[in-house]
Amino acid sequence: MLLVLFVWETLRPLPLPILFNRRSREVYFERDGILYHTPWDEIRAIAGEFMLVGPQMGGMRCASLEVLMHRYGQPQEQVLVSLGLPMGKTLALQKSLWEYLRAYMNNGPWFDKHGEHSESDAYVKSLLSVRMKRTDWHKYTLEKIRKDKAENHGKNYLSGLDVVMLIGELFLYPMNWVHEFTNRVARRRSRKSWPELVQERLRPDGPTSRLIDLEREQRGMVEPA
Repeated sequence: MLLVLFVWETLRPLPLPILFNRRSREVYFERDGILYHTPWDEIRAIAGEFMLVGPQMGGMRCASLEVLMHRYGQPQEQVLVSLGLPMGKTLALQKSLWEYLRAYMNNGPWFDKHGEHSESDAYVKSLLSVRMKRTDWHKYTLEKIRKDKAENHGKNYLSGLDVVMLIGELFLYPMNWVHEFTNRVARRRSRKSWPELVQERLRPDGPTSRLIDLEREQRGMVEPA
């Protein structure tokens, strides 16, 4: 029953991701069918740190990272878009995320550990390899057990926590597989869910004009000379 409910939840439409377009040098965001955007060269971002305090969790330091965008065709309507959840993150971590985005937009798609342009994707792949897939959790637990066995020469290396983690990860494997599969499908389909203005700018041979330039041209056409 739990697996059926999990599958149903993961198959529901997922919100579109925040999109960084290097070709036209702009950022897109969609909410409830409304398109928001901002040019990268004129982007405004703000990062702040705060503390959450509760009777059950005590104090937890958090940090937010937000960018200012405006609605397409209605620049007076603006929103602050959060680049990821702020809970459990530090200001230093959010600054690192912003530096990663800056390196991608200005020096990418490939760059080295100093953020400078590189012809090789080795460093970027090394960063992506850090992400642990849900379906690989049990592999890391088994690797930890083998490492502990080698360090302890095969004696008293297996702890109760290792057993609980391994059994729990194997039990949750079907749900984790569905989660990974659904996200792969959602990432492939997300490109087709954007408005045509965005889709055509995602094509390799598409226009490189920015949406803000289109807005300025439209305002120039309607405004009296």
